[in-house]
Amino acid sequence: MTLTDYIKKRNGVSIGSSKSLRNNLYRSLGSKNFSTFWNYWNPIFGYYLGKFIFKPMKKIFPVTFSLLITFFICGLIHDTVTTIFRGEISFFFSIWFLFMGLAVLITRTLKHNFSNQVWIARAFINLSIISVCLVLTIYINKFLTIRF
Repeated sequence: MTLTDYIKKRNGVSIGSSKSLRNNLYRSLGSKNFSTFWNYWNPIFGYYLGKFIFKPMKKIFPVTFSLLITFFICGLIHDTVTTIFRGEISFFFSIWFLFMGLAVLITRTLKHNFSNQVWIARAFINLSIISVCLVLTIYINKFLTIRF
């Protein structure tokens, strides 16, 4: 599947469409569960992570491990960009994305399905999971930070 086809599948519109961002936010936030949220969120980044990291890894490792590593690598990419701009090494995003990967696995195991809820409730649930992962990351980051 090409990037163009992937984006159209995820957003319902072609790349560059004026409705792309609206559709992306509507579909991702209103997803029936946290795992599906990630199918819609940032389809360009998701396409490349899936193609070059997740798919090759799942040929070697179990899917759950491959998913966690993919989330961690995604966080490392974000950390690399912030490190370049801030001039200070940080693993904040790596930890945050690892927690979100764990949340995907947990919600899959629990078979969460909120498709019977209204859109705003589904958005609230998905944003709440992201927020819990963020709070855990902030806590862990403070705990691991060594001050001289």
